[in-house]
Amino acid sequence: MGEERKSSKQLLAELQAKHYADAQQAKAEGKPVAWSASIAMQEILEAMDIAVVYPENHAAAIGARKESMEFINNAEGRGYSTDICSYARVNIGYSDIKHAEAQDIPLPDFVFCCDNLCNTVLKWYENLAKDLNIPMVLVNTPFVYDDEVPERSVKYMRKEFDHVIRQLEEITGKKMDPKRLEEVMETSNEAAKWWKAAYSTAVKNPSPLSGFDMFNYMAAAVTMRGKKETVELFRTWHDELKERGEAGMGPWKPGEDEKYRVLWDGIACWTNLSTTFKTLKKYGVNVVCSTYPDIWNLRYGSNDLDGLVKAYAEHYANRSIKFSVDKMSALAEEFQLDGILYHSNRSCKLMDFRQYEIQRQVEARTGIPYVSFDGDQTDPRIFSDAQYETRIQALVEVMENKKNAKGGK
Repeated sequence: MGEERKSSKQLLAELQAKHYADAQQAKAEGKPVAWSASIAMQEILEAMDIAVVYPENHAAAIGARKESMEFINNAEGRGYSTDICSYARVNIGYSDIKHAEAQDIPLPDFVFCCDNLCNTVLKWYENLAKDLNIPMVLVNTPFVYDDEVPERSVKYMRKEFDHVIRQLEEITGKKMDPKRLEEVMETSNEAAKWWKAAYSTAVKNPSPLSGFDMFNYMAAAVTMRGKKETVELFRTWHDELKERGEAGMGPWKPGEDEKYRVLWDGIACWTNLSTTFKTLKKYGVNVVCSTYPDIWNLRYGSNDLDGLVKAYAEHYANRSIKFSVDKMSALAEEFQLDGILYHSNRSCKLMDFRQYEIQRQVEARTGIPYVSFDGDQTDPRIFSDAQYETRIQALVEVMENKKNAKGGK
């Protein structure tokens, strides 16, 4: 009898456990450990065999286990404002407490920062470097105001890329192997391809994918894109979803129909995952796409270093409002959306302040109804169960009226 093939859920659990175990083992052996921003050039770190842990991903895991307030209270008690990103407050609190029931991670020997997602991460990592008395390696990413990343930005980032490698060689005492970097880039590209292929199966109506599964699998897209095991994970997940779709299966159990298809804009409420998911499911609403997971669909040519640095500048969060409106309008058509749900995330100022104008322009262009709700990625004090359900009810009412006006199609 051949060995039974593991499910994608089993592979995901094993990979996550190994990810953290490897970091702990590296620390025990005296090897350098980095804390990295979530959309930094992991290809460099992977190619240099540096153990990496991602504070944002770790904070999300802590939030999902409903532990975040212990760390938030620690950070706020030491003078950090409630207006600071809750990921930062959770991580800064963890750097002092050094233990979480959800998952322990080793303290870093240096921090690896890229400011292409927000500017908060820059000051957050500067504080970590100062408090822990460790180096900070920074990749600065110019904001993309135009339709394309300008050549001047690519040239600037290539110089940074070379400088960062020299910094890491000094920190680790080992040289970058160009051949190994090329291999990691190929693996990362393949992982990104299957990541997108998997969550894009939700184009099918009904979707075989529940959007909240997409948020869970995203952990591997953040932390392990450069590993061959991640390629296997996303390929397996894609094949499972494709099989469900071909069998006409929806996102949930038989009899639980997908009545409405929506886009979720923003980060998940990790401390309120159960409530946000169950409330949507109660009304037959399925999240079939999101602007957030596509950020880790980082693609570039084989051994194309200019393409690599460009990919880290051109993702959704580092682009203009026009780009965001174009992107969301295209998703609305591709995924046959009935509505859009905007998470007005107290932590994510960059995305929050843009949302009002994006909402206005997307609604004007597509006619698709929307609602927004107040929340936060890991600070549970911001989220209100009652407000959330009231907003979902309002969206369902408008979506149902529009369907009835079209003859139920």
